[in-house]
Amino acid sequence: MGLEIERRFRVNGDAWRGLAEGVAYRQGYLSVEKERTVRVRVVGQQAWLTLKGNISDISRHEFEYAIPLADAQTIMAAMCPMVVDKLRHRIEYAGFIWEVDEFFGDNAGLVLAEIELPDENTAFDKPAWVGEEVTMDGRFTNAYLSKNPFTRW
Repeated sequence: MGLEIERRFRVNGDAWRGLAEGVAYRQGYLSVEKERTVRVRVVGQQAWLTLKGNISDISRHEFEYAIPLADAQTIMAAMCPMVVDKLRHRIEYAGFIWEVDEFFGDNAGLVLAEIELPDENTAFDKPAWVGEEVTMDGRFTNAYLSKNPFTRW
């Protein structure tokens, strides 16, 4: 069984820029319920189907399967009315990888940092550019942003 334990934060300033190259992500959503999320993700020439089920605000069941790029593109075009476009920057800091997502389109102006942890109670150091924690605020999930974009709040 797959498990994702993740904390999410707003990003302050631009000190994170230049620490890692950004990679374009396009994510389409078939379901954005809190209890279950179904997503198609395209990164370059690779694609995945991901199913997530809520356990807590920090932990989720997560199952991810590689799928053919052509299938992902068709699914996204035909069945995913909710889409998120972003650049992801993977930055190593104090033994962890921080994923900094810079959003575009209707979510432009939003920059979030996520850290995946081995346990909900794992201690970690935050870089100076990591700001307010928003893990418990469901509005900052990609699934919510796909349906309720940041620029419309």
